[in-house]
Amino acid sequence: MERKSFLSPEGEKKRYQEHNNDPDEPGYRRFVSGIVDAIKKRFSPFHRGLDFGSGAESPIAAMLSEEKYNIVQYDPFFRNRPELLKDKYDYIACCEVIEHFRNPGHEFTLLRNILKKGGMLFCKTEIYSDEVNFDRWYYKNDPSHVFFYSPEALENISIMFGFDKAEIKDRLIMYLG
Repeated sequence: MERKSFLSPEGEKKRYQEHNNDPDEPGYRRFVSGIVDAIKKRFSPFHRGLDFGSGAESPIAAMLSEEKYNIVQYDPFFRNRPELLKDKYDYIACCEVIEHFRNPGHEFTLLRNILKKGGMLFCKTEIYSDEVNFDRWYYKNDPSHVFFYSPEALENISIMFGFDKAEIKDRLIMYLG
């Protein structure tokens, strides 16, 4: 999206407040279960995690905390705790977040820098490809979605930001640090 079309910070926060962020809502839990399952498969409760862009309420943090995982939440609008971005994490979850990055180079550099060596970044977003009819694509209609990713772009992110490996499974993107 062109910068002149970006929502104001107030407009962006208002848009996020329209989302159903109830971490106990079964449909929302199903929606994030791919990231939660991928984290649980690779990490234990003893590892340290960050839910980056967690929103007002996070089912990812709730589901992992219920199983005694050590995860903290950061969100620039609802949980703005910049001190968390000075630590290092074994894993980072970004569910429906990267499409909101106004400066993806800056944000991916930050995420890579706070990820421990051997850690993993888990992202979930709708991926754009040639098969998508852009005119009818619902994902572009959210005014807070400013950047879309193709499979090639996601692979290039791995190279550009020094991840050891990228794995893409449907809407789940996993980067090994």
